[in-house]
Amino acid sequence: MSTSFALADLLTSGSWQEDAACRDADPELFFSNDETDREQALSYCAACPVRVECLEHALATREAYGIWGGTDETERKRLLRRRRRAA
Repeated sequence: MSTSFALADLLTSGSWQEDAACRDADPELFFSNDETDREQALSYCAACPVRVECLEHALATREAYGIWGGTDETERKRLLRRRRRAA
């Protein structure tokens, strides 16, 4: 990875992101097309204490790319469709 900063460098102080398991991870892992990178990103999510908050943020802001809350773009679109149908 070529990024010289971690996700923590992008976070707002006092936010739920400060507790994220990926806080010190390379952001490129979460936006890579490489399957190994994506698996590594998902492994951070699996152990994350704020996974639900992360996913809800991604759904609320319609994050179009990357791994958020243990989901990829396709999974989030599916969740949003289900929520719209249930409403």
